[in-house]
Amino acid sequence: MVAVSVGDTAPDFVLKTTKNETFRLSSLRGRRVVLFFYPMDDSLGCTLQVRALRDIYEDLAELDVEVIGINRASVDSHRSFAEGNALPFQIASDPEDAVRRLYGAFSWRLPGRVTFLVDERGIVRDVFSAFLRPLAHVKRVKTWVKES
Repeated sequence: MVAVSVGDTAPDFVLKTTKNETFRLSSLRGRRVVLFFYPMDDSLGCTLQVRALRDIYEDLAELDVEVIGINRASVDSHRSFAEGNALPFQIASDPEDAVRRLYGAFSWRLPGRVTFLVDERGIVRDVFSAFLRPLAHVKRVKTWVKES
């Protein structure tokens, strides 16, 4: 159930991040963005996903691609998760699942693992949802970056 589809303008939002800063998606206009929703800090699948993104982050940054993760856990939980996994990108706290609902990022009515790939103009160019395949999301990011 994805409310935001390929070709849509990515809805803007404001959330607090691991750096305890206010993050606004529209602040990244002019850059490509990997916006990923994941179910839970410190779970096996989510840890695999964020570590794989961490491992390619430098390559993405060189291509002017930013990464931002979102889930409902607190900023403190995200900070611990980010520090424990040496994440170079921020994770935003969506405690009421408002942004997740806005994007329709659910899987089987549960918080899902959904990745949105957004171009420089803020247009969604790809949406990928594979709850039980966290590394498939990173593979999809690599393909998108190469092809765009």
